[in-house]
Formats: sequence, structure tokens, C-alpha cells
Amino acid sequence: MINPPSESTEKPPHKNEQLKAASNYLRGAIVHDLEDASTGTITEESAQLAKFHGVYAQDDRDLRAQRRKEGREKAYIFMARIRVPGGVCTPAQWLAMDALADSHANGTLKLTNRQAFQLHGVVKGKLRPAIREVNRALLDTLAACGDVCRNVMCNPNPHQSHLHAETLAIAKAISRHLSPRTRAYHEIWVDDRLVAGGEPDEEPIYGKTYLPRKFKIVIAVPPSNDVDVFAHDLGFIAIADERGGLAGFNVTVGGGMGMSHNQVDTYPRLADVMGFCLPGQVVDVAEKVVTVQRDFGDRVERKHARLKYTIADRGLVWFRREVESRLGYELGSPRRFEFADTGDRYGWVEGAGGSAHFTVFIENGRVKDAEGQSVKTALREIAQVHRGDFRLTANQHLMIAGVTAADRPRIDALLRKHGLDRAHGATGLRLNSMACVALPTCGLALAESERYLPSLVTQLDAEVEAAGLRDDAIVIRMTGCPNGCGRPYLAEIGLVGKAPGKYNLYLGAAFNGSRLNSLYRASVASDAIVPLLRPIIRRYSGERNPGERFGDFAIRAGYVKPSGSPTDFHSEPDSAATASSP
Repeated sequence: MINPPSESTEKPPHKNEQLKAASNYLRGAIVHDLEDASTGTITEESAQLAKFHGVYAQDDRDLRAQRRKEGREKAYIFMARIRVPGGVCTPAQWLAMDALADSHANGTLKLTNRQAFQLHGVVKGKLRPAIREVNRALLDTLAACGDVCRNVMCNPNPHQSHLHAETLAIAKAISRHLSPRTRAYHEIWVDDRLVAGGEPDEEPIYGKTYLPRKFKIVIAVPPSNDVDVFAHDLGFIAIADERGGLAGFNVTVGGGMGMSHNQVDTYPRLADVMGFCLPGQVVDVAEKVVTVQRDFGDRVERKHARLKYTIADRGLVWFRREVESRLGYELGSPRRFEFADTGDRYGWVEGAGGSAHFTVFIENGRVKDAEGQSVKTALREIAQVHRGDFRLTANQHLMIAGVTAADRPRIDALLRKHGLDRAHGATGLRLNSMACVALPTCGLALAESERYLPSLVTQLDAEVEAAGLRDDAIVIRMTGCPNGCGRPYLAEIGLVGKAPGKYNLYLGAAFNGSRLNSLYRASVASDAIVPLLRPIIRRYSGERNPGERFGDFAIRAGYVKPSGSPTDFHSEPDSAATASSP
């Protein structure tokens, strides 16, 4: 049964459910609003539907006060997110995105932590032409946002390329199978030129109201957990057989990062390991997990609509039984796996078949030319000669993959020419930093993130250098609001925007992404962050056990307790828990 009525008799479905049902499969009045020259934006209803097409309506918040003073409407712009299933694109596609950033956006290209491209600062008149060009590059923005399955991520894993090829193919198969079927996307953005041709105007998997909320799927390949598999609604952990081939996947369900400040009934949650499936069963399992959430997810309260709450409310045993009843077979028992870290391997890494890969550190995923470092130009020149592919990492960086021995000197020369060969020589803290976009474009941001974290890390670099920790990897992540787009609750040091210039400080996550952090201090002023962390960094340097990670030390030293309940993300530790804190 698709989209049954809500079990709640007390409240009607959320207004978004009614909007989706009446949208004629995501058409709504989007075309009408795009053609309205009286304003630079679209209506709220069209903005909600446009998300399903990969488009966010925004405005430049830096200009709000001035434009209000001048009696002008906000400086409206749009963000377009481009799906890259598995994170792999061709050099030609990279060049197309690079050119679009200049001709239709703000001149920069954003690499997201879910292996997608984002174009920022697109004005209304350039939005449809921009998306048309995206499709000409054989990419699309469909389902990059909205209440559907988002871009399917896959671990690049250059040192296990034989597994990567199989997992990448599976990631693309999941993406194809779970993409919306409506013709609305091509009618609105591609002038009715159907790429596949003749799709039925129906949604056999989603129905008229699609999912209760967004749905995120990833594939991880141990020992790397760079995709943060436990942070997502549905995950597949590749399990190798005795000969190193792909035996199958452990299936994880119920992860999610978002919450709201001071609302204890909202919280980040790690996914549970539900079972094991064979490679040929993955797409089937993914569909059935999605349909269970489709039918039982909360359609009344959107803050309670993610899969994590469905499983928290009903239990993993119930959820697995429901999935298996739809599959028609039982999942196997989970198999042993081990994750080592969540970071990228920078610089040159030898691959299979004599090829090599170079991972470029791109701070916070912002591809641009700036004084002293011409990242955008460098990658354009590399794309013009590179004969392998590009792989967007889950940490907002870029892998130049499949470089042959013959081509390596030419790629090396371009990396040196633009200084990209030295970027991965930064501190371990900076190499493991990540920020969401936040101000000035995100309408949800309460504080700075992408524009602030680099300078904060520079200050903290002085502390880690003085403590002899320059090369020690410590995961630090910052977001401008509590929605968790930068996965801050899985950072050993997590900073979440609370108000302008103030952040909640979280400590104690596991280095390999298997444990969430806990709130250490709330509403910390930006100028108090370094003084607050300085003594902890120094104690860590002097008192850590051999091999002990920063997040583990923060728990052992009593700064925070291991996360175990929703209150750990809303309440500071009591005095007893922090008695040993300086």
C-alpha cells in the first residue's frame, strides 16, 4: 500500500503532504513562478517543490539590511545541487561544472560532503539555462533535495579499487532505481527532451506524496568509514570474502544528524546494523527499506519524520521483520567488520593496475581562485589533460583518480605549478576539518561556518603545534545550525551554531565514526573557543595513552560522558562529570 493515511487521528498531515499530493507529480506552479519577472524569487509552495528538482531558493543575507533600508526586495538567488552517484565524474563533466560556475553562478564550485556539486548565487533568469547545461553534461539535479532518496554515496577507497568498482556500480544501480519517475523534471528544466524517453507519469515506488522526509543512502568499504555510514538512513558496509572479493553487505538503518536546539525529542542518532545481504540483493533491500519508511514514517510532524525516529519508536526487530516480509526472504546475520578512520588519504596513493590517485585538500570543498592559491584554475588545467576520472570525497575534497604512469609527470607538474602538492602538508587538525556553507546563503544558519572555521583552525593550529600534535589527526567540524549538514555530531570537536558568534561545543566522538559526541559547553562565544580547548589539547598531549584518540581521551578525562541518550546533545555535563576539567 502506498502512502496510507497517517495513524494519528488527532492532527492532519503536515501541509507539505497536501502540497505534494496536489502538485501533479512535482509540477505545481514552478514554471509560472520562474516566468514571473516581477520578483527575483518564487512562492513558498514552489520553493518546497523545487527542492525535489535540486533547487533551493535563497537570498544573500549579507545584503538584507542594506536592501531593506533601500526599500528593495531581498537579493534573491538560488542554489542548484548536482547529483554525482558514487561521487565519480569525468574530466569533461568537471569542465562543464567549472564553466557553469563562472557563467551562471558566483564563480565558485562547492563540493559537498555527500559527493555532490553545488552551484551558488544563481539568479532566477539563469536557473533554467544552468540546469539545462547540467543535463547536457549527462548529470542532473533531480532528487538532489526533497523528500526522496538523495545522492547515493560510495567510498572511493583507492587502495581497494577492485572492491570500489563493484560498489560504485551498485551505488549507481540504487540511484537509478530510486530516482523519481515523474516527467516534471524534464518538462520544466530540459524543455521536455526526455533523456530516457517515455517514462510513465506515475511513481511506482514513491506514490503521489513521496517520502515523509529526505532519505540518504551510502556504501562504505572498510577499513575506511569516510562516508560516515552510521550517519545515514540506510547504509551498506562492504564485506570482503576470503579471497578479497565482494561477499556482500551489512545493512545499517536509522542514522541521521539533524536536531533542533532545546528540543529534546529531536536528536542525532547512529544507524543500527540490521543484517546482511548479498550483492545481488542490495537494490531490492534498498527499495523495501524505503517503502517501509514511506508507509510508516511520520507525515504529521516533519521534525519527527526521518527513518531514525520510525526505528526509535517501533524498534529494530519490528523494522527488520517488516522489511523481510516485503523482501520475501530473511536477511543474514551481520558479519564482522572494522573501521579505522573517517578521513581521506591525501597526496599520491598507488592503485591497482599500475595507476595512481592524488587526493587534493580543498578547504571546506570550496573550489575557487584566491590570493596565493589558484585551486579552480589548477583543477581546470588538470581536467583538460587528465584521462582518468575525478572522485568527490565525503570530506569535501577531490581525488584525481586513475592516473597512468605515463600521465603522472604532467599531472605532477600542474599540481606543483599551483601549489596543490603542498596543501596536504597542513596540520592533522586542518586536514580533518569540515564546515557547512551557512552564511550568507543558507536561510537556516544561526552563525558562520564555512567562512569562519578556517580562521579558527589557524588559531587552534598554534595550540596543536605548541603541544607537539601537528601531525595528529583530530576531527573538527562546524555547522551554522543544528541540522547537521556537516555531520558535526560525529566530530571529536564539534561546533554547532547557536546564535551569531556563539556555538555549542561537543566533544567525545569516535575517530572512526562509530560513536556520537556529547555537549560540553553551550553558547560558547567565538573568542572563547580557543581558551576553552587549549587546556584540553595540552592535557591530551601530556596524558594520553599510546594510540589514544582525542575523542576517547575527552571521555576518559571526564570532559564528557559517552553519548547514550538524546539529552547528551542538549544538556551540559553535570559538575561531577566535569570535576577533572580544568
